This record gives sequence, structure tokens and C-alpha cells, in this order.
Amino acid sequence: MNFDFTEDHLMIQQSAKEFAEAEIAPSSIQRDIDAEFPTDIVKKIGELGFLGMMVPPEFGGAGLDTISYVLAMIEISKVDASVGVIMSVNNSLVCFGLEKYGSDYIKQNYLTPLAKGERLGAFALSEPEAGSDATKQKTTADKDGDHYVINGMKNWITNGISADHFLVMATTDKEKGHKGISTFLVEKGTPGFGHGKKEDKLGIRSSDTCSLTFENCRVPAKNIVWEEGKGFNFAMNTLNGGRIGIAAQAIGIAEASFEAALKYSKERKAFGTSIANFQAIQFKLADMAVKIDAAKMLTLKAAALKDAEKKYYKEAAMAKLYSSKIAVECALEAIQVHGGYGYVREYLVERYLRDAKITEIYEGTSEIQNIVIARALLDA
Repeated sequence: MNFDFTEDHLMIQQSAKEFAEAEIAPSSIQRDIDAEFPTDIVKKIGELGFLGMMVPPEFGGAGLDTISYVLAMIEISKVDASVGVIMSVNNSLVCFGLEKYGSDYIKQNYLTPLAKGERLGAFALSEPEAGSDATKQKTTADKDGDHYVINGMKNWITNGISADHFLVMATTDKEKGHKGISTFLVEKGTPGFGHGKKEDKLGIRSSDTCSLTFENCRVPAKNIVWEEGKGFNFAMNTLNGGRIGIAAQAIGIAEASFEAALKYSKERKAFGTSIANFQAIQFKLADMAVKIDAAKMLTLKAAALKDAEKKYYKEAAMAKLYSSKIAVECALEAIQVHGGYGYVREYLVERYLRDAKITEIYEGTSEIQNIVIARALLDA
């Protein structure tokens, strides 16, 4: 196994790092306080090609591999996990699904502007009564001539207010269970399509999350993605890749926590010396470093398998499960190293903890990842 990154990988990593530090970091604290969507920043990352990183150039993307995407996601999320999740949804859940399963019409009219960063996407699967059990879709789509009429509600939709294009899962045949679910591309502004209030969240506050409502929302039949009845498979296959993005986001948070703790431990004096000289602090730093490296290896393995077009769903679940766990653990330890200062906004680490927790919940809870992993092991 080759552990060396290519020159392109390193260039992408450095570009993301420099952009994050120069363009994202200065406003990150205030945007978190105000729960302000980073509109100008999203436009700039689109111009950099970071919203369609793995999409072929023929459809407006950068044509990069998943490893490049992971490296960029880590650097962006290290500075602001809110920007990281916006980037992850557009790349992993929206562009990936449209490239793999979309018709030529959908690729030309929707994937291309999304990959170029001219539009922003959202992925609408969860409902008030369909979270981890995504088969229990209550949103319906009834065929009416050359349109489908959608009725229902979606919950916890990242980019829900700011997105232009939405991938919406809805039931087209109630008698077929999960085989009667289909996916539709719905445009913002379509009559009958609206959104609820922005959720007031614990973390990733600079990204917007809301519910979506559909009341006799008419969508052209040509906006179906893949084919009728394939919506559940579409969602599950897309989420497999999405878990790599969230694992990378979690690693970014963990790295930021570690670097903050390391820096503070060298500066803070107690009992006549820096606290970095205390074994209790050294052990915390060592544990954090080991966990972060392990999470990276899991995530890069999943990315490499995806790039090689091999099965990667178990590895993606493992990466997401472990990376999200250590993100929370590293953020907690960073606060402990900072003592009382870790509890205030000025030192950032309290935000890392708030941002980290959601990585154990969205795109499949940790419990769901355990189920995915166990099933893969039992089926082997």
C-alpha cells in the first residue's frame, strides 16, 4: 500500500488549507453566533471547483478523485465544519447521485451548474416519521400526465433554505414498500414547494437546516432520477459515498481540536512550567494523535476503494463511525486541556465540540453504521 500523496493531492490540500485560513476563518466565530449562512464563501469555493470535485469536466466538475475530496474536506472543516457540510452535501449526496444515476437531460441542466458552483444542492430523505428507518416515507408523488404531484414534508434538510436544486425521495407506489420509492429533482421556486423556519442548532450553526413542505407540487416526469421505484436504492447508494465526506469533516474537527490543545499546552504555564510538560497532558495529546491517524487511515481506505470502483460501503461506514466518535472525544479533551478557557467562544474549542456531535447523527447515526458494518461482516 502506497501512503504517499501525489503532487495533485498535495496541491489540492494546500489550496484548501490556504483558502480556509484566509477566507473562512476570519468570519467563522461571528457566523456561528449569528447562525449566518456563508453565501459569499460558498460562491468562492464553487469558483475553486470544490463543489463538484469528483464530477467529470464534461459536466462542469474538477474531475478529481475521492482522496483529493477527502483532503480538501478535512482542511475546510478544520476551520469551519459548517462550510464543510455544505460542501459535503453538494459533492457527495447531490452531484454524485446525479452523475451516477441522472439522465442526460438532468446532467446537462442540473448537474453541470451544481458542479460549477453556480447552483447549490440539497438532499431530502428524512421525514418527521422516517429518520433512521428511511423506508417509512410518507411523502407521495402521484403521476398526473407528464408530471408527478408531490405532497408531504421533509425534515433536517441541510442547505434547505439556500439550495437551488433538491433531490427529493417520495413514494410513487405504496403497495411496493421501499421498492415503491422514487427520487425527483425539484427546483426552488416550484409552486407548492416551500420550507419551514431555520432550525436553531447546537452546532454547525452557519449552515442552514430546515423542513421542506410539498403541497400539490408539480414536477415534470423528466425530473425523475434513475427510474421509478429506485429511490430507496438511490438514497442508500448515495449515502455510502456521503459517509466518506462526513468522516473527513469529523477528522477536520478532530485535527482542529488537537492543534488547539497542542498550541495551548505549550503556552499555558502552571507550577512554574508549561502544562505540556505534564504527563497527564502529554497522554491526552498522544491519544488524540493516534485516534486522528487511525481515522484518516480508515477514511482514505474507503476513498481509495471508491476510486478503484470496488465495494466500499462497509469501509465508508467504519470510517464514519470511528471518525465521528473521535471528533467528539478530541473536542472534549481539547476543552479539558484548556480548562476554563475551553468553555468560552474566544478559544474556539467549545465550538469544535458542538460541531462534532452532529457527525455521530446525520447521514446515518452511529448505531446505523454498526448495523451496516455487522451486516457486511455476516454476509461475507
